[in-house]
Amino acid sequence: MKTTPLIEEKFDQFAGCARKLWNMVLAISLRRLEARQPIFWYNEAAFWLALWKSSDEYGFFKACHSQVLQQKLKDLDKAFRDAFDKNQPLKKLPTWRKRNQHSSFRFPQGFKLENRRVYLPKIGWVGFFKSCDIEGTPKNATISKQGPHWFLSIQVEIEKAVANHPATSAIGIDLGVKRFAALSNGSAIGPINAFKAVEIKLAKEQRKLSRKEKFSCNWKKQKKRVQMIHSCIARSRRDFLHKTSTQLSNNHALIVVEELKIRNMSKSARGDREKPGRRVKAKSGLNKSILDQGWGEFKRQLEYKQTWRGGLLLSVNPQHTSQCCHACGYIAKENRVGQADFYCQQ
Repeated sequence: MKTTPLIEEKFDQFAGCARKLWNMVLAISLRRLEARQPIFWYNEAAFWLALWKSSDEYGFFKACHSQVLQQKLKDLDKAFRDAFDKNQPLKKLPTWRKRNQHSSFRFPQGFKLENRRVYLPKIGWVGFFKSCDIEGTPKNATISKQGPHWFLSIQVEIEKAVANHPATSAIGIDLGVKRFAALSNGSAIGPINAFKAVEIKLAKEQRKLSRKEKFSCNWKKQKKRVQMIHSCIARSRRDFLHKTSTQLSNNHALIVVEELKIRNMSKSARGDREKPGRRVKAKSGLNKSILDQGWGEFKRQLEYKQTWRGGLLLSVNPQHTSQCCHACGYIAKENRVGQADFYCQQ
């Protein structure tokens, strides 16, 4: 977005109020959970928000748009409901929102779009760089901070007919570290290694940051440099994943991937005092490489892009997939001669 210092101050104020409200209601809900009492659901939290705004201690909430605060309460309500949903076993209880990690707020209505600028209630007109044409009916506008920059996301509602994928081919994808993806047609896609490419530079800048007095002017300048590197890593990885997933989705109606447990694969091998880990340094490097590839985000992109185009994404059990012969179905660990070589022993 094309911000000014005054606009950025307003953005920080709105994001700070939303973050403060989230943490306040979360703290009350967690205390109630410990006491085995009902947590703060949206209706009760919205009632207390009106009382807090009229008090001297929390009167600063008045500076923020009321619907921005209500949307944050709805997000927290949904986070708790997802955590208690038995159909979503991986969902956990909501966590605290930190200033350097969560700076965003949402307008469900009241905003206006005009060419390359947007009107935000209690803030005014703000310009932005348009990355694509906005089609359909705008439903909400989200302002978020990534590194030192602010971004605008518009959610729209649009009617589209059910798509029929133009391609008829199918392909299997084996995700890895040395090669990002090995395809069933014999081709391979190299890794991006966005973090590894700037790991040394990032460590150097982080050391500089640690030596500066916290919250000083030089500390703030150095923190922006570190944030810029992290932002560059995220953008490089996201760009690579979007280009790769779009190419595969355009060319294949059926895509098959392994149902990888990334959280388990990237667990630390450090152990504890009673059971110390083995090859901790090597496992740490492997974990970095696994997380650097962005397998989970890649699968998410494939899933919605296949849905858009009328294709299908299937997830299969990864057990023995690297040891099974595609021709006869014979399974043996001896079939895998090497990391990149396969020879059926049957």
